[in-house]
Amino acid sequence: MDTTAHHESGHAGHATPVTYLRTYIFLIVMMFLTVAISRVPLGPFNNYFALAIALAKATAVVLFFMQVKYSTKLTWVWACLGFIWLFLLFGILGDYLTRAVLAAAGWAK
Repeated sequence: MDTTAHHESGHAGHATPVTYLRTYIFLIVMMFLTVAISRVPLGPFNNYFALAIALAKATAVVLFFMQVKYSTKLTWVWACLGFIWLFLLFGILGDYLTRAVLAAAGWAK
């Protein structure tokens, strides 16, 4: 396996302290952006912007702080399966919470 191209790019297969610093600065900037956007009256679009910023922050944490970006394909599979499970979990919870409560015959109210 030829790793010269990989080493020339500046990454030797793991995150460096500079990567952590850049990610930290990115997260701080995104935090201030979240606060700034929350103060702008955009109606229902405030939620969309907040969710987009939260998704960007979560992606940075998973890729860099958790070092998934520099990991094997198997780690990528498990990380993706974790998010699929999370979406299924909240999908089932959302379905459960939005159903009407019907009292069965003979039950006290």
